[in-house]
Amino acid sequence: MFVISLIVKNEFGVMQRVMGEFTRNKINVETIVVGKCEQPGKSRMVLSVIDENEAALAIGRLQKLQDVYDAELIPESGQSAYALISTSNGNVGVVGGSDQVEEIIARSKPEKYVKALNAL
Repeated sequence: MFVISLIVKNEFGVMQRVMGEFTRNKINVETIVVGKCEQPGKSRMVLSVIDENEAALAIGRLQKLQDVYDAELIPESGQSAYALISTSNGNVGVVGGSDQVEEIIARSKPEKYVKALNAL
């Protein structure tokens, strides 16, 4: 999995413009996390894609968008993962390295779960 971290304007329509680049280039986004970040008036958008060439293409396109202040490919050592797993006793949150979270999901074999990658 290849993780792209963006610093973008925190305003209406930015997500649509960013995702438009993925749509135009027929790149599937596996996970996406967006939220306010440490920089006032800006948000961090973290996306993951499967193919390294697609990630590089996306970064090149995204850097040209007026709403994007910074775009970078995050090395595996800088990635973290989290999952929300549905169990018979309720929902459980899991946080850790991507491999750790993947192992917990495989061991618990939940009927339902959501996994996302993140990076700072």
